[in-house]
Amino acid sequence: MQREWPLVGGFVAVVLIALLVASVVPGVIAEPETDDRDALQLQDMAVSHGAVSGETVPLSVEARVQHSGGPSENVTVFFRAVGRQSGLVETTRTVDVGRLADDREVPVTANLTVDRTGGYRIDTVVYRDGERRSSGSTSVEGVGNLVPRYAETNVAFHEFAGGSNALPVIEYAIDSTTDSETTLNVSTYLTNGGDSPSGDMRLVLKARQADSNILAAEKVVRAGQIPAGSTATPHATLTVPANYNYYLDAVLWKGDVIVATARSAANLDPSETIAVNQTRREVGLAVGDFQRNTGGPDSSPDEYGETPTPESSGSGPGFGPGLALVGLLGGLFLLARRGDDR
Repeated sequence: MQREWPLVGGFVAVVLIALLVASVVPGVIAEPETDDRDALQLQDMAVSHGAVSGETVPLSVEARVQHSGGPSENVTVFFRAVGRQSGLVETTRTVDVGRLADDREVPVTANLTVDRTGGYRIDTVVYRDGERRSSGSTSVEGVGNLVPRYAETNVAFHEFAGGSNALPVIEYAIDSTTDSETTLNVSTYLTNGGDSPSGDMRLVLKARQADSNILAAEKVVRAGQIPAGSTATPHATLTVPANYNYYLDAVLWKGDVIVATARSAANLDPSETIAVNQTRREVGLAVGDFQRNTGGPDSSPDEYGETPTPESSGSGPGFGPGLALVGLLGGLFLLARRGDDR
């Protein structure tokens, strides 16, 4: 056994030298990994709109940022609106959040003003000390269908059920006829779907010759105030040349703004008939599902158009203290076995 003691001393010397080098040279022994990539996470996004003008729409974007772990300094949230069709950046904004501590969820809001047309992708990126920590996006469609404030009204042409067999919103009856002229009694249905009486509105009824699109007759009707939840039936007489087919147009005005239109057909030519195309309704504002990028730094381009490289973990090459201890114990065990065998 005495011959093995020099070997034992050699193992101990190697371990002591390794520990000494580890204390002097950083990185030789791996420190426990302190991965704080999840300290800041973008959890959710919500989009609403403010007062709509004729050209632009203010979109209010609320991002919910979850903080966990130790304090996070210099936290900022970057917002960007990108046109869905053009791919061009419409507007950007950065909100300074400052210092976050404790485990909590923080709402961060920004207003992005965009053109009232098409759809947009809303990108959100969370930074800490200028370093990207989390990101996500959502989509907004039907921005062009938002009604400007000056054109808002609860009154609209009534929509009858029945699809292609539904009653026409504009009706007409033959009031009188001569060899050259026909007088039509034209009426329509206006429904107030709001909770309060409507303001004073006016309705313009027109008869347009189908083949030439020539305006044959026109009359203005005062719709007056329509009580909440009620339907009014304004009407007027239009005298037009006989034996032609006509489109009957109804245009609803609120002040100097057109708020609704409707069309029907009047077939006065016995040899030919016309039909009005089916009504097509545009959908309103639609916000897409929120998509959050997870797994550490985002791989999408940042606001400078650069793709960030993945950050390295806290561990690196080297010998951990556990590995050195295992080696020492293994060497001593082998030497003891050899001594017992002798």
